Amino acid sequence: MRKKILWSDETKIELFGVNARRHIWRKPGTIPTVKHGGGSIMLWGCFSVAGTGRLVRIKGKMTAAMYRDILDENLLQRTLDLRLGRRFIFQQDNEPKHTAKISKEWLQDNCVNVLEWPSQSSEDLKMAVHRCVPSNLMEAMTPTTFHPFL
Repeated sequence: MRKKILWSDETKIELFGVNARRHIWRKPGTIPTVKHGGGSIMLWGCFSVAGTGRLVRIKGKMTAAMYRDILDENLLQRTLDLRLGRRFIFQQDNEPKHTAKISKEWLQDNCVNVLEWPSQSSEDLKMAVHRCVPSNLMEAMTPTTFHPFL
């Protein structure tokens, strides 16, 4: 079953800030500066056992309509690129834009099977890994050990 799953998510990557926190010592009164910009970028991406899809840049705050457009312009083509076939299973988390009527309708209209996914799944996964006490990194990365749907 894992061979047919297309996993997806969005993430914000910051050049300087929360996601790229650095600790440095400065003399009191010194003003920190950033040369050549900084800032962040928001991306949507997908991957499967067969490989990764192209990243899609998200401009501004993503809405359900923007998410539907990303699916429309990318999802089916990525499944072709990754040779998943029409009977693939799509994984997305339960963010409101993913469960919005407009998104659900697009998925239904395009006959996309969606993997049931609990809300707060990343927290559930962290707790499951902690409970299983993996002895090495490969054991920790085995999804069937921790996820009841796989």
